[in-house]
Amino acid sequence: MVIQSNMSSKAIVQAWEKTVDTFEKYNVPISEKTLEALVNESVLPDLLSELNSVVGSSSATCIVGG
Repeated sequence: MVIQSNMSSKAIVQAWEKTVDTFEKYNVPISEKTLEALVNESVLPDLLSELNSVVGSSSATCIVGG
């Protein structure tokens, strides 16, 4: 699964605890709001890239339909 902007930081941390440090680095609160609502759009691609790197996920690890 790839971490996406429509996911909440709270859900991400619940699934992958090791992402907490990345959220702290980017000053993103652990919240039920989506990342796209919490993070400036100029920073969002970098945050998503780093989060997916931390959890070892990329678009190559995803398959259509799940």
